[in-house]
Amino acid sequence: MAGKRIQLELPDELFAQLELVASALGIPDPAEAAVIGVAEWVSRCKSEIDNHDPEQRYFINEALDELDKKK
Repeated sequence: MAGKRIQLELPDELFAQLELVASALGIPDPAEAAVIGVAEWVSRCKSEIDNHDPEQRYFINEALDELDKKK
């Protein structure tokens, strides 16, 4: 995977939970599970930020209006 590299130091308890969840989901590498978790967190936060952006809110409302017109 190409990209930027960061290094995290996790508390033992958090790392143990990460290993447990990764294993339960069939992800053999806790680091891979961490990347998935970060990606999901960023996506969720970006969505919240976009919802607060008036231009994005208008775009969403405009898209819903278009869908309504097609009905």
